[in-house]
Amino acid sequence: MSTPTPHISARPGEFAKTVLMPGDPLRAKFIAETFLEDAVLVNNVRGIQGYTGTYKGKKVSVMASGMGMPSIGIYSYELFNFYDVENIIRVGTAGVVDPSLKVRDVVLGMGACTNSNFQDQFQLPGHYAPICSYKLLSSAVEAAKKLGIEPKVGNLYSSDCFYDDSMPLGKWQKMGVLAVEMEAAALYMNAARAGKNALAICTISDNPFTGEETTAEERQQTFTAMMEIALEIA
Repeated sequence: MSTPTPHISARPGEFAKTVLMPGDPLRAKFIAETFLEDAVLVNNVRGIQGYTGTYKGKKVSVMASGMGMPSIGIYSYELFNFYDVENIIRVGTAGVVDPSLKVRDVVLGMGACTNSNFQDQFQLPGHYAPICSYKLLSSAVEAAKKLGIEPKVGNLYSSDCFYDDSMPLGKWQKMGVLAVEMEAAALYMNAARAGKNALAICTISDNPFTGEETTAEERQQTFTAMMEIALEIA
């Protein structure tokens, strides 16, 4: 497929090799306006804002993924395969699964369990275990230390359902899963298939066990620790 694609209007070369990918288009706009120099809007198809600028002299892009694995599956596939992007770093929100986590803690997703059938397209003779890029993960751990941030590293649960009648979080908790979100597993699988790199850096935005949660504005504008880690390794 040539570029622009059906979902991204950018021209070849307008994306950097590394793209930060929040779910929320307004968080993409906030990152671009707050951290990037000379940021230019390179995509706004369906309101999925994408910007390219520089951070400490490095060319960096940021574009929203939308919500859920089908959405990030489309955007990450097109960025990896049609725009020559090498690294996608998800900077998203997640809910507590491990009770030791608190709202605003940062989690680095080493792996991503899922209830999704996203892997079925690859026709594998078994169950695939989506994992992040070790290169990005190790760099993120070191960058966090330098920033004085103590992230938790471990397994995420990427769910296809936000409202889930089966209430599975307690079962995932027993298996040592840290947090629940909705995108990382598809991102990791697309990266693996394309031979590229991916990492999910998530900020805990809510605790479904206690009811504690943050506002939409707080999620857009105050979860800066994960953004800084991602920018340092871009």
